[in-house]
Amino acid sequence: MALIVKKFGGTSVADKERIFNVARIIVDDYKMGNDIITVVSAQGDTTDDLIMKAKEINDGDISKREMDMLLTAGEQISISLLAMAIEKLGCPVISLLGWQAGFTTDSNHGIARIKNINTERIKSELAKKNIIIVAGFQGINKYDDLTTLGRGGSDTSAVAIAAAFHAKRCQIYTDVDGVYTADPRKVRGAQKLSEITYDEMLELATLGAQVLNNRSVEMAKKYNVELEVLSSLEKKVGTIVRENVKMEKMLIRGVTSDKDVATISVVGLKDSPGIAFKMFNKLAQFKINVDMILQSVGRNGTKDITFTVSRSQADIAIESIESLKSVFNYSEISKDVSVTKLSIVGAGMESHPGVAAKMFEALYDSNINIRMISTSEIKISVLIDEKQTEKAVQAVHDAFLA
Repeated sequence: MALIVKKFGGTSVADKERIFNVARIIVDDYKMGNDIITVVSAQGDTTDDLIMKAKEINDGDISKREMDMLLTAGEQISISLLAMAIEKLGCPVISLLGWQAGFTTDSNHGIARIKNINTERIKSELAKKNIIIVAGFQGINKYDDLTTLGRGGSDTSAVAIAAAFHAKRCQIYTDVDGVYTADPRKVRGAQKLSEITYDEMLELATLGAQVLNNRSVEMAKKYNVELEVLSSLEKKVGTIVRENVKMEKMLIRGVTSDKDVATISVVGLKDSPGIAFKMFNKLAQFKINVDMILQSVGRNGTKDITFTVSRSQADIAIESIESLKSVFNYSEISKDVSVTKLSIVGAGMESHPGVAAKMFEALYDSNINIRMISTSEIKISVLIDEKQTEKAVQAVHDAFLA
């Protein structure tokens, strides 16, 4: 038949009942003659619980290596329990940790990147007709130290395996039954998409949609791995993510919001060549990811620059700029963490004028002020007051997709 890669998140294997539910999904496909490789995350809140345990021991600067040693234990528990459930259902199975499955990574503990997958062990187990359960989110570096891939790492593990083995499809099972035009739990009238392009999905993932991790979508696009997002709890057709799709005459494919945003405003900068370069070069040295940028028109020999970063990096951003205050010679620096980034995404907007105007009109009609604007070929993002997030998402969704 075919080789299918499946990935199940932590909520899908949170307890005994859900573990057996996942086991039955796997066994059903296996009994149809397919080869099955399944990637699994840690159960439920296990990773968060392990982080809390670490902080109970040391609430200071914990070694990233030791954190990786701790956090990889979560997936070891879930893969072994799932393998036991599949055994109970009468099928041959073996569980493998990331390093046993051949994952080698760089040495950036906590945010490691996959360098290679040695396919020999998995090929050997497939030849024995075993169902293979792989611990997601983890690998091993050149020093034989365990590493973790960071947020959404299990998605990335699954896509990497699908690419390495040229799988027919990589199925990502979640607690929702596909990709929607907005979060169906929060937005009335949200519609499930039958398919979406890699680029659109990547924008949605980057802009706050939590269905897929953006690194996994990037990898899927690079290696042309077809993704399917579907529910582990209900037998429903999911959403296909691939290069080319039927547009279904939809101008906008999704509306999303991201509250993990802070604005940094630097006021009274000297209006001279190179100031912006020096500032953002300094931020880059501190590995701070800058998103939206707004620079005012220079007046009286000065200018203002406002930009956005994640909330966790706001204080570091300010410290990095303050360390060169004599160079920047600004009069004031401040941060604001009471904002949300609201975005619309759709490849169809590229060839349709008036999309931005329609979005802005919807916000105006709801008396929502726009603080910053950022655009690309397939997305428009605005910064708004965090308190108005839900109202804004609903208003924009209604304008385009009701």
